Amino acid sequence: LMIAGYDDTGPQLFQVDPSGSYFGWKASAIGKNHVNAKSFLEKRYNDDIELEDAIHTAILTLKEGFEGAITAENIEIGIVGEDRKFRTLTPSQVQDYLGEVE
Repeated sequence: LMIAGYDDTGPQLFQVDPSGSYFGWKASAIGKNHVNAKSFLEKRYNDDIELEDAIHTAILTLKEGFEGAITAENIEIGIVGEDRKFRTLTPSQVQDYLGEVE
């Protein structure tokens, strides 16, 4: 389980395993091919990454281990911003980002 949030110190990302243990990350992945995805993220993430670049990096990470074509209908992108509110991008917004990384 991945949990994202935003507090007084900035964005936060935690991974919680079934035993209840949790780990803080700057960027991470879970699921099939998570080892390759984490390696991909380690090479591309930096602390000064802008939101647009983070979204592009997330899409490129998914593409590395995705079976079949990635479309706006088979992925979702969620964002937690400085306003501390979670929002999911619309399929149209996702499609725009997909077009930018191709």
